[in-house]
Order: sequence, then C-alpha cells, then structure tokens
Amino acid sequence: MTDAATKAAEILKGHRESIDRLDAILVYTLGERFKHTQAVGKLKAEHDLPPSDPTREAAQIKRLEDLANQADLDPDFAKKFLNFIIAEVIQHHKSHQS
Repeated sequence: MTDAATKAAEILKGHRESIDRLDAILVYTLGERFKHTQAVGKLKAEHDLPPSDPTREAAQIKRLEDLANQADLDPDFAKKFLNFIIAEVIQHHKSHQS
C-alpha cells in the first residue's frame, strides 16, 4: 500500500469511528426522547387530552428548521425527520388511549 493509500485508510477509519459514535449518540438520544414522549402520552391519556398538538408541532418544525440551517443540514430533511418522529409518537399515544 502506498503512503497516500495508507493515509487515506487511516482517515477513512477515523471518519467511520466518528460515524459509529454519532450513530450511538442518535440512538440513545432518540431513546431518551421517546421516554419523555411516552410520559407526555401517559399524562395526556390520564387527563383526556388530544394526542396531537398542531400548534406545538408547527413551532417544533420551525425550530428544527432553524437549527438545521445553523447546523448546515438540509432543513427539508430535518422537517421530514421530525414529522416521522411526531407521527410515531402520535401513533404510540393513540394506541395507549384505546
């Protein structure tokens, strides 16, 4: 292997290790987030509140869009990601209210 190829392999390894750490952070962060949304769902069910809050969801999407712009992340991707999470949370709330 040439020096350039060895250097490239080392750089690639470093990027992959970072990706693996970030994937773990994402999974644990989502796990923590869902613990809170489950608590919210339980509270809503106990007090007969609607499973969704369109005003908050719109504010959250705007907030995430702003964060995405600051983080140099495609805001459309960020909105799709949050919409997916919101849909999963609402579905979970509904399934526990039945």
